[in-house]
Amino acid sequence: MATVPGPLIWEIVKRNNSFLVKEFGNGTASVQFSKESNNLYNLNSYKHSGLANKKTVTIQPGGKDKDQSVLLATTKTKKQGKPSSLLHKSVHEEGVPSHG
Repeated sequence: MATVPGPLIWEIVKRNNSFLVKEFGNGTASVQFSKESNNLYNLNSYKHSGLANKKTVTIQPGGKDKDQSVLLATTKTKKQGKPSSLLHKSVHEEGVPSHG
């Protein structure tokens, strides 16, 4: 199965996508943010895009006690054609040392 290159995806979605948020800055300049998943900085750029890049990272509150744990999810580059198994998720709880 052929995959679409990241730069081509970015050229298609960079100006129009459902995650785009435009804010007005100083004067007439506007700043563009993105609400897409796997975009840590919420910036609308190819470098930070969760849609166009093969390797991404997500950090969210997670687990049973959301105040005490963090969900770290990274993408598996060899599972690009299988969205159901694309993310490797691990929960890190406060007070428990992580191994890795």
